Amino acid sequence: MTLLLRGPCRLLAPHRHATCRPRAGAVCTLPPSSWFIALPQCRNASSSSTDNNAQQQPPSPSPAPRRTRPKTALFFPGQGVQKVGMLTPWLEAFPTTAVPIVEEIDHIVGYRLSEVIANGPSKDLNLTPNAQPAIMATSILILRILEKEFGFKVDERVDFTLGHSLGEFAALVSSGYIEFEDSLHMVQKRAEAMADATRKAQEEYGGEYGMVAIVSEPPHMQQLIAAIEEFVGYGSEGGKSESAENRSPIEQVLIANVNSKNQIVLSGNIERIKTLVAHVRQFLGHDPRAVRLKSDSPFHSPIMKPAVGVMHRILNGRSRRVRGREGEDIVSWPGLVPCVSNVTARVFGSREEVKDLLARQCLETVQWWGSIKYLDQEEKVRRWVGIGPGKVGRNLVGKEVGMRGKDAVKGGGVWAITDPSEIEEVLRGLEETENLVEEEAE
Repeated sequence: MTLLLRGPCRLLAPHRHATCRPRAGAVCTLPPSSWFIALPQCRNASSSSTDNNAQQQPPSPSPAPRRTRPKTALFFPGQGVQKVGMLTPWLEAFPTTAVPIVEEIDHIVGYRLSEVIANGPSKDLNLTPNAQPAIMATSILILRILEKEFGFKVDERVDFTLGHSLGEFAALVSSGYIEFEDSLHMVQKRAEAMADATRKAQEEYGGEYGMVAIVSEPPHMQQLIAAIEEFVGYGSEGGKSESAENRSPIEQVLIANVNSKNQIVLSGNIERIKTLVAHVRQFLGHDPRAVRLKSDSPFHSPIMKPAVGVMHRILNGRSRRVRGREGEDIVSWPGLVPCVSNVTARVFGSREEVKDLLARQCLETVQWWGSIKYLDQEEKVRRWVGIGPGKVGRNLVGKEVGMRGKDAVKGGGVWAITDPSEIEEVLRGLEETENLVEEEAE
């Protein structure tokens, strides 16, 4: 692989309100004039020639044609990364932008979620109805700060978006498919439905429910997945709502996430998960590591089926919270940037597919590994920027694509913005890799 430096590129003037204000004690040395490099050509217009069939869906947004910069993906984290105080650094560093957004968050959810995030205690923040909207809202707050304080424009800087489970809602907001107000409301109702489904399963059947990560050596992963599917009696890729129809929750253990080449996550009854892990250790001849996750519900398992119905009802309704969009379809189509679905590990292809897959995502397996492989190997994405609390997503992406931070050899890098002090590193990394382009294979 040969890397070419192509240019020149003109520099954009900094956003007129942009000031680099990292946390106290940090010094920003990045020159304002080099925060962002303008693209030498604009993204193709998302509209296409008019079709005679007025009912036909507009085409899905396509990645921009080959440009003089590496393809870039923006990704967002899922549940488990929440931390008391995670909004505080942003409120301190960028109060003018952050305070109104926090007030909007509290207004949308109908209570002082910001106080739970700021002061906890952790046991309250970790509750699904608090954790999910808190993580999603924090992710979008960070993105809005990048947009307003630094002039970052997703439709000019990014080729694909994706999010891990809950993070898919932030990804759809960032790429223009769903407005923040509608998405945060959906996340809140989704979280409440998930928590309620878990509570009802516990009341009716007893037992403890949750999620356990299984870490194995890559050569054993496919054998491990096959053994788990044989043990539980049905597969984990699609159709969970039908395959588990006649099974009680106490029997339901499924693969919730395929996170990487050496990690999956099991979801369901904890005792049955322990039995399954013992079975794998006995009969497969190797000892995968099991780690209980910080989750109070068995996400992406058939126990979550009631939440799918809740999501379908909301997604098939109309926007009621966005000024100027009252009565319009809650999903905009096409979006600004292609977004990759957790269920299919491919970009959403239509408005109806967004609605169907986003609702089903509550109980289907998160194909995170497949999504990263698709973008890395087929779409040739070479720059990855994580937005939101925690670094779990960056670590999973970096493990798969073989990068951490800037990598001039591979023509890109993997970064995460979780704190104001990290902005400079990410912006500098994007600047320094802006003109690194892989030579096209002949």
